[in-house]
Amino acid sequence: MKEAKPGWRELPFGAVPYKSSLEYHTGDWGVERPEFDLEKCTRCTLCHFYCPEGAISFDAGHPEVDLRYCKGCGICANECPAGAIRMVRKG
Repeated sequence: MKEAKPGWRELPFGAVPYKSSLEYHTGDWGVERPEFDLEKCTRCTLCHFYCPEGAISFDAGHPEVDLRYCKGCGICANECPAGAIRMVRKG
Protein backbone atom coordinates (compact mmCIF):
# COMPACT_ATOMS: atom_id res chain seq x y z
CA MET A 1 0.00 0.00 0.00
CA LYS A 2 1.34 3.44 -0.94
CA GLU A 3 2.11 5.95 1.75
CA ALA A 4 -0.02 9.09 1.44
CA LYS A 5 2.01 12.16 0.49
CA PRO A 6 1.30 15.48 2.21
CA GLY A 7 -0.67 18.09 0.30
CA TRP A 8 0.74 21.53 -0.37
CA ARG A 9 -0.88 22.91 2.79
CA GLU A 10 1.11 20.48 4.94
CA LEU A 11 4.50 21.45 3.48
CA PRO A 12 6.83 23.57 5.62
CA PHE A 13 6.80 27.30 4.81
CA GLY A 14 10.11 27.31 2.90
CA ALA A 15 9.15 24.39 0.66
CA VAL A 16 7.05 26.33 -1.85
CA PRO A 17 7.69 29.61 -3.66
CA TYR A 18 5.87 32.48 -2.05
CA LYS A 19 6.92 35.41 -4.23
CA SER A 20 6.01 36.30 -7.77
CA SER A 21 8.64 35.89 -10.47
CA LEU A 22 7.93 39.54 -11.31
CA GLU A 23 10.36 40.38 -8.52
CA TYR A 24 13.21 38.59 -10.33
CA HIS A 25 14.54 39.39 -13.79
CA THR A 26 15.31 35.94 -15.15
CA GLY A 27 15.56 36.71 -18.85
CA ASP A 28 19.33 36.41 -18.92
CA TRP A 29 19.12 32.68 -18.14
CA GLY A 30 18.34 31.58 -21.71
CA VAL A 31 20.23 31.71 -24.98
CA GLU A 32 17.23 32.09 -27.29
CA ARG A 33 14.29 34.46 -27.59
CA PRO A 34 11.03 34.29 -29.54
CA GLU A 35 10.68 36.17 -32.80
CA PHE A 36 7.16 36.75 -34.10
CA ASP A 37 6.05 36.79 -37.74
CA LEU A 38 3.17 39.28 -37.46
CA GLU A 39 1.93 38.32 -40.94
CA LYS A 40 1.29 34.75 -39.73
CA CYS A 41 0.13 35.68 -36.21
CA THR A 42 -3.64 35.26 -35.75
CA ARG A 43 -3.65 37.03 -32.34
CA CYS A 44 -5.07 33.89 -30.71
CA THR A 45 -3.07 34.71 -27.53
CA LEU A 46 -2.13 31.07 -26.87
CA CYS A 47 1.53 32.09 -26.57
CA HIS A 48 0.56 34.45 -23.75
CA PHE A 49 -1.32 31.73 -21.87
CA TYR A 50 1.33 29.04 -22.36
CA CYS A 51 4.28 31.25 -21.35
CA PRO A 52 5.32 30.04 -17.87
CA GLU A 53 6.80 33.43 -17.00
CA GLY A 54 4.00 35.66 -18.32
CA ALA A 55 6.55 37.41 -20.52
CA ILE A 56 4.24 37.78 -23.54
CA SER A 57 1.57 40.47 -23.63
CA PHE A 58 -0.89 41.76 -26.22
CA ASP A 59 -1.29 45.29 -24.87
CA ALA A 60 -0.61 46.82 -28.28
CA GLY A 61 -2.84 44.36 -30.17
CA HIS A 62 0.08 42.17 -31.18
CA PRO A 63 2.46 39.98 -29.17
CA GLU A 64 5.25 41.71 -27.29
CA VAL A 65 7.90 39.91 -25.24
CA ASP A 66 9.40 41.31 -22.08
CA LEU A 67 12.94 40.00 -22.40
CA ARG A 68 13.62 40.77 -18.74
CA TYR A 69 11.54 37.67 -17.93
CA CYS A 70 11.66 35.46 -21.05
CA LYS A 71 13.92 32.46 -20.38
CA GLY A 72 13.91 31.29 -23.99
CA CYS A 73 12.20 27.97 -23.24
CA GLY A 74 10.41 27.88 -26.61
CA ILE A 75 7.03 26.74 -25.27
CA CYS A 76 5.36 29.65 -27.07
CA ALA A 77 6.89 28.62 -30.41
CA ASN A 78 5.96 24.99 -29.84
CA GLU A 79 2.32 25.79 -29.02
CA CYS A 80 1.68 28.44 -31.69
CA PRO A 81 -0.92 26.90 -34.05
CA ALA A 82 -0.03 29.32 -36.87
CA GLY A 83 3.73 28.72 -36.74
CA ALA A 84 4.22 32.45 -36.25
CA ILE A 85 6.97 32.14 -33.61
CA ARG A 86 10.50 30.95 -34.08
CA MET A 87 13.26 30.89 -31.53
CA VAL A 88 16.39 32.84 -32.42
CA ARG A 89 19.68 33.10 -30.61
CA LYS A 90 20.01 36.11 -28.32
CA GLY A 91 22.75 38.36 -29.37
